Amino acid sequence: MHKKKYAFHNSDEEWKEKLSELEYHVMRKKGTEAPFLGEYTDFIGNGVYYCKGCDVQLFSSGQKFQSSCGWPSFDDELDSANIEQIQDNSLGMNRTEIVCGNCGSHLGHIFNDGPTETGKRYCVNSISLVHKE
Repeated sequence: MHKKKYAFHNSDEEWKEKLSELEYHVMRKKGTEAPFLGEYTDFIGNGVYYCKGCDVQLFSSGQKFQSSCGWPSFDDELDSANIEQIQDNSLGMNRTEIVCGNCGSHLGHIFNDGPTETGKRYCVNSISLVHKE
């Protein structure tokens, strides 16, 4: 895992107790959920999306757009301090991973192919998020 010291810290055992097996796989082991099956992939509703690991604010519903990529997509973040970008060269690809800046949980990846003026597409695992109105 990345070596940054995060404000919110759980031991590996505490994460395993707090999260389901799939949540742990995605959020702590940098896995991914199956495309098009996540709770927020096609969800439309006003509010804010929070990190499931530590409840820090990540995205607003106004930043969400329909990308048809299989995962929820956002064109910007609420606060750049709450999302850390990490170079990811795994699986033979050159990508930018996004993790929660507060607890280090894996969220997904960011791409430069978004349709809005930001040009960004934050491609996020639904399982890493909680939506609140």
